[in-house]
Amino acid sequence: MAGPTLRTAAATAIAPCLWGTTYIVFTTLLPVDHPLLVSALRALPAGLLLMALGAGLPPRHQIGRLALIGFCNIGLFFALIFFAAARLPGGVAATLSSSQPLIVAFLAWPLLGRKPRIAQVAAALCGLVGVAMLVLDPSAHVDLLGALAAFGSALSMACATVLIARWGRLGTAMQVTAWQLALGGLFVLPFALLVEGVPPLPSGQNLLGYAYLGLLGTALAYWLWVRGIGLIGPDAAFLGLLSPVTATLIGAAALGEWLGPLQWCGVAIILGATLAGMWLARQRARGT
Repeated sequence: MAGPTLRTAAATAIAPCLWGTTYIVFTTLLPVDHPLLVSALRALPAGLLLMALGAGLPPRHQIGRLALIGFCNIGLFFALIFFAAARLPGGVAATLSSSQPLIVAFLAWPLLGRKPRIAQVAAALCGLVGVAMLVLDPSAHVDLLGALAAFGSALSMACATVLIARWGRLGTAMQVTAWQLALGGLFVLPFALLVEGVPPLPSGQNLLGYAYLGLLGTALAYWLWVRGIGLIGPDAAFLGLLSPVTATLIGAAALGEWLGPLQWCGVAIILGATLAGMWLARQRARGT
């Protein structure tokens, strides 16, 4: 691999930017008292749609690996992130979740035989600090179970990122995306119905929210993400730092507020860490 090009990195970066819109879409268009069911209904239909559009059914001999990726990237991730959101202020949850590039750096060692570089760890730590400066309220209360869930969600998605890089020959990017979304959605659906019960009939507003999250925030975003991991490698996780930046900027715009100097400094650090992560991925691909 020659390393990530600007076009590849930019296309992959669209995914976390789309994920950054999830909070405002969820809180304004969807039933907020059924977060797990919303997760299932954004993942499962998106996976089935991509399967119908050409991905087809997953091969039997790869079901185990695909199910594990779907569980980590969709099923467990969604369950933990919504549990964390229910028990933590948004800034705390976002900060803990942004530890994903750091986790990826160390998971890649046993799973890919790729020892983390000091520069890679430093860039990941800078990204974590930048997110904290952008979204963290120093007076926020930290709930232990919520904090563990937020960190667990980062660990879960980091595992999926490294496993996709390890098992990159499972199918095309669209196939792997379709199969993990369908299998992950199947994991979440019965749990959601058991915990949250049957939701009311969706309104027109709800259908609009589901359409946006399903088509753009899930099908397109996860296809770009899986494709990006295949081209960039697990260091694509650095691009995930753009998600809290997008969410914060959208939230500020919706409230008619300006970011403060500390927050803008956090944005600059995040962008610097992301660029450093992409540069390190390119250097690693070149063997330097």
